[in-house]
Amino acid sequence: MSAPHTPVSRSDFDQVIVPTFAPASFIPVRGEGSRVWDQTGRELIDLSGGIAVNSLGHAHPKLIEALSEQAGKLWHISNIFTNEPALRLARKLVDATFADRVFFSNSGAEANEAAFKLARRYARDVYGPEKFEIISALNSFHGRTLFTVSVAGQPKYSDGFGPKIEGITHVPFNDLAALEGAISEKTCAVVLEPIQGESGILPAEQAYLEGARRLCDQYGALLIFDEVQTGVGRTGALYDYMHYGVTPDILTSAKGLGGGFPIGATLATDKVARHFSVGTHGSTFGGNPLACAVAEAVLDVVNTPQVLAGVREKHERFKARLLSIGQCYGLFSQVRGRGLLIGCVLDAAWKGRAGEVFTAAEREALMVLQAGPDVVRLAPSLLIEDADIDEGLARFERAVASLAKA
Repeated sequence: MSAPHTPVSRSDFDQVIVPTFAPASFIPVRGEGSRVWDQTGRELIDLSGGIAVNSLGHAHPKLIEALSEQAGKLWHISNIFTNEPALRLARKLVDATFADRVFFSNSGAEANEAAFKLARRYARDVYGPEKFEIISALNSFHGRTLFTVSVAGQPKYSDGFGPKIEGITHVPFNDLAALEGAISEKTCAVVLEPIQGESGILPAEQAYLEGARRLCDQYGALLIFDEVQTGVGRTGALYDYMHYGVTPDILTSAKGLGGGFPIGATLATDKVARHFSVGTHGSTFGGNPLACAVAEAVLDVVNTPQVLAGVREKHERFKARLLSIGQCYGLFSQVRGRGLLIGCVLDAAWKGRAGEVFTAAEREALMVLQAGPDVVRLAPSLLIEDADIDEGLARFERAVASLAKA
């Protein structure tokens, strides 16, 4: 019999956790589907999805089964060996996408770190050491390692840590002329999010991604799509590049891939992937049997016509109600995004108040997100039931009404 847990409260965070985050005042302790319960037993509706991570909601039976079954077999074996769940998951990802090869890691940042290193290694091997420059978009987000914050176009995340990684240029998103002006024979890669996530749920334009692909081909650069947030069904296709019909050379995936269990994946064509030879890159926990078993179960559920169509249908249900609420209170100037990655852009009178909306929603037992100070972000379970959508948005309207009165 296990020993009883030591009681903890939100105040413990301020005593023992490094203060890189400022979490909400309540502590969730249990979840089921799109509902969450806190320490007091209060029930909340979750429209945040763990920041687009809980792709199947909380405690999905197929994920519990996959994890429990693998936990009774093999937890960790190291990359001196391979394992069955990793091989099955890699095969399914390859069969479902443009990619020929997969590198497994533990997070989106690690998946992007691998992608950027691979792009530079490929360019060095094929073209020589002068071809190492990377172009990314302003206000992008690619992770929190030194390399990934340097590639991302947000100085607030990269300043204050000493010299930055050299050879990185930032251009405005959706500005093809700016990209054309920046790319050169020294460019080894162009890195883009098909939908910019952290900066406000801003989709790329069709012509922009097509132009980026053309420019990369013209200059011998690789096109990398960061689909950490948009991947694994989030936008109504398995990966968002499929909506555009524009194929990258490298794609990164994480968040929803594990449905809540940490995993990252870097997908690449064989032409590129072969430049990561034995010893050039690695990960102690990458390809962990537990993570891969869970991710395989996620993929089996998500990558079906019914679930992907359901994501697209649920988008319309959300959008119609959100636009109605926005119009009633003068709240939103735009509701954008795709599938169940939705950004509600605050109107001029509400600018900078996304944090207040977050707090007011919590008072109404609703979990939402921000994407910067001017955008309320929703990224619920891909399987969220219509009743939970309706009740969640009823609570959201009550939250907005309370702010409007104040």
